[in-house]
Amino acid sequence: MFERLGRFVVGKAWWVIGGWVLAAIAIVVTTPSLADITSADQESFLPHSYESVQATELGKKAFPQQATATATIVVKRADGQKLTPADEAKVGQLAQSLKARNIAHTSGYLTGPPAVAPDKSVQVVNVGLDAPAPDDPALLDAVRDLRAAIGPELSGSGLSAGVAGDVASFVDNEDTFNKAFSVVGIATIILIIGLILIIFRSPIAALLPVVVIGVVMTVTSGLVAAAGKAFDLNVSQDLQTVLLIVLFGIGTDYILFLLFRYRERLRAGDDKRTAMITSVERVGEVITSAAGAVIVAFLVLLLASLGFFGSLGPALAIAVGVMLVTSLTLIPAVVSLLGRYVFWPSKAWQRAPKATMSHRLGTAVGRRPALVAAASGALLVALAAGVLGYQADYDFSAGFPQDTESAKAAKDLQRGFAAGALAPTEVYLTTGNGSPLTEQQVSDFAAAATKAPGVGRAQPPERSTDPSVARVNLLLNENPVSNEAITLVREVLRDALHKAAPAGTRALVGGPTAIFADINSANNRDLSVILPVAAGLIALILALLLRSLVAPIYLVIAVLLNFAATLGATVYLFQGLQDKPGVTFQLPIILYLFVVAIGTDYNILMIARLREEAREGNEPHQAAAIGVEHAGPTVAAAGLILAGTFGVLMLAPISFLQQMGFAVAIGIVLSAFVMSMFFVPALTALIGHTAWWPGHGDVRPVSGPHAPPEPATVAQG
Repeated sequence: MFERLGRFVVGKAWWVIGGWVLAAIAIVVTTPSLADITSADQESFLPHSYESVQATELGKKAFPQQATATATIVVKRADGQKLTPADEAKVGQLAQSLKARNIAHTSGYLTGPPAVAPDKSVQVVNVGLDAPAPDDPALLDAVRDLRAAIGPELSGSGLSAGVAGDVASFVDNEDTFNKAFSVVGIATIILIIGLILIIFRSPIAALLPVVVIGVVMTVTSGLVAAAGKAFDLNVSQDLQTVLLIVLFGIGTDYILFLLFRYRERLRAGDDKRTAMITSVERVGEVITSAAGAVIVAFLVLLLASLGFFGSLGPALAIAVGVMLVTSLTLIPAVVSLLGRYVFWPSKAWQRAPKATMSHRLGTAVGRRPALVAAASGALLVALAAGVLGYQADYDFSAGFPQDTESAKAAKDLQRGFAAGALAPTEVYLTTGNGSPLTEQQVSDFAAAATKAPGVGRAQPPERSTDPSVARVNLLLNENPVSNEAITLVREVLRDALHKAAPAGTRALVGGPTAIFADINSANNRDLSVILPVAAGLIALILALLLRSLVAPIYLVIAVLLNFAATLGATVYLFQGLQDKPGVTFQLPIILYLFVVAIGTDYNILMIARLREEAREGNEPHQAAAIGVEHAGPTVAAAGLILAGTFGVLMLAPISFLQQMGFAVAIGIVLSAFVMSMFFVPALTALIGHTAWWPGHGDVRPVSGPHAPPEPATVAQG
């Protein structure tokens, strides 16, 4: 099939390119934007069955006037002394003056005795921020306008103020985010161009992936947005970045797979057309299987209870599907027309290098497979042991620079009030049947909530316009996004509040801590489902590719071991050496996307080459040596590009970006340089012919279009 595809694409190269151009234009013109299907609400990705979602929905109905977000103005004396009655009066005047300015998208301006810290160190003014969505840029402008107005109002008063809250934090760190992702984008292109220049010594080969993947990114964005509209999918704002990284990661992999094989066939004496037809025939099955494994891994995310993962899966699967079609049609068409000029001006494509590093590594694997398998396996196991100490971290604010206005104001607020002052736990009391709550029921519940485990302070209860609902905001003693607070809410506080609800009523616990507690539960559940199902389906694809039941078993085990080793290495660095409270809670699923799914590509490329060399008549040890020699450079180049892209994130002054950058970079390095280049070839050599049981895929076909060429025609370099 792939031989026929290669002949068609090479024979009709201009038609294929023209068809691609027309299709790309049509898709870009007729499809919506990704922005139309994005959402920023964390709780919107949780199923309705979770209590925090039910609490949020009840709060929106019972308190429709509540703001989309809140900015907290934290006022203190510039000399560090306690606030005086005159200072408190000045803060009240500040609130009224700011309110009179009618700053767009703001409301409330609440202050008073409950807003004064017990130790008189600070006083707060709570400002509601109103917009159609939590990610509306107008909220950022509202915070900027607030800050511009506060300075003149407090001038000469001896008071200073800072604005805290999630929106204020985003304002302070917006430039940091933008610079971080700009650096990643630029670094990705530089790494791709630079590394391919080093490998092929050709600007044409270096620019080819950048240009093609840029076109594919535009087409993919339109198709994903169209699918989102058609199936009512909401995706995270991070999707654009994730799509870019996935496409550059797998796109570069697949293009390198073809270019390396194309160069090998040119060195073997094929003309440019025959070389590309043979390359598509030999690598087409590998690319299709690799893409199939990645698509399956992404689609398994549909089983996730978290909506973010469920919508992310189809989007990424579409991206990989488009890249697969591109790799088997557009790339071969373009390269077949360019011919040897794709490697211009270098002449290195004409001759195979001798005594290369890959040749020496292949020889070492072939001679001592038991030692290589034991050493590489021991390294992975040792790193995987770090998983036993894994703790999830939900505190994004701690990972940002701490010298910003919002960070300093948040610290002042937490020193004066309970640690959870900036993100109260919202507890809703309701009869559930529309009958009104009595004042006695509300006051009794509020008194009981104040004494609940982990509660530092309870704000006065608020009655809704709906007489059947009341709300009590609780300030926890713990940082509201810490593991301690999340565990407290999930395992202790919720039960205590449920029991404290008077007869005929029920309590629903919401707010940021409760949302993260439910995300924690959903995340644990999703990983326990996704990893086994994905492993099983990837094993099935490998079994179909290799016609074997043995090889897929140890290949999948190797991938899962590599996943654990990656997470363990991250725990060692950040929780161990850097003494962080945990690693970002998103990390396991990020590693699933980039280490399990994409890392499988390298395994498939290597095992397919090992089978090909076995079919040439080489014994298992020799097949492993030649396979590493030929496939090793491709795996190394692809791994270096993707690992380097993520590694740049470690330069960002944001903790969770540093963790993500290190984790994915080390995961890809382990996938490419430990698992695929050493562990899998060595194991395959040790297992020998049994690795291909029962299909005996290592037996050389006697005849037919898929029969490998004679050994004499294979380049040995």
